[in-house]
Amino acid sequence: MLLKDEIQKMQEAMLPQIPEDVLKLLFSKIEELVNSGIAERTLTEGDEIPQIILPNAVGKTINVNSMLKDGPVVISFYRGAWCPYCNLELNALQKALPEIKSLDAQLIAISPNTPDNSISSIEKHGLEFEVLTDAGNKIAKEFRLVFNLAEELRPIYKQFNFDIPKFNGDESWELPIPATYIVNTDGKIVHAFANADYTQRMEPTEIINKLKELTVQKQQAIN
Repeated sequence: MLLKDEIQKMQEAMLPQIPEDVLKLLFSKIEELVNSGIAERTLTEGDEIPQIILPNAVGKTINVNSMLKDGPVVISFYRGAWCPYCNLELNALQKALPEIKSLDAQLIAISPNTPDNSISSIEKHGLEFEVLTDAGNKIAKEFRLVFNLAEELRPIYKQFNFDIPKFNGDESWELPIPATYIVNTDGKIVHAFANADYTQRMEPTEIINKLKELTVQKQQAIN
């Protein structure tokens, strides 16, 4: 099943339980964020990624740029362990991980969640890839992904137990829009997906197809 189909299935079960006025507000704020043009201002194909050195869920420092010496890296920015859409995406990425590895690529996920909350994601989904903590969204800001959650949504999020300050360990209510980047060994982005509508995610099958294209290009360059 494609990730988009899993998302649709979840929405069919979840959305009818949410009051109509709340749903209307949630979707109006998505539309506002989309119309702000934030996704069009993010890093894109041809851009070089900044230095990414972040702690993983157990506090070990991971240098993403150094990982590139072993092959391409797929970077997934997600909102947090509290987000049901992100949880579906992480689960789908885990299922795709063996094929990603078979293409000599590595996968990492980045969120502003504290390491403790990252651990909960790892345990919940049996993740076998690095989940990094971007405290204060410092790296996400360099990718130009960050926005402030609308004031009107904050009490609603708390009612849903989406206490962003608690998950992130700060009081900012800042979040990244979901984004996926495929980075080649030279540090340049070869594919970028960023969408201000958090219900939309890059399909793992598309990630794999892009990695296959990279493999073909590499082989052609050798020949």
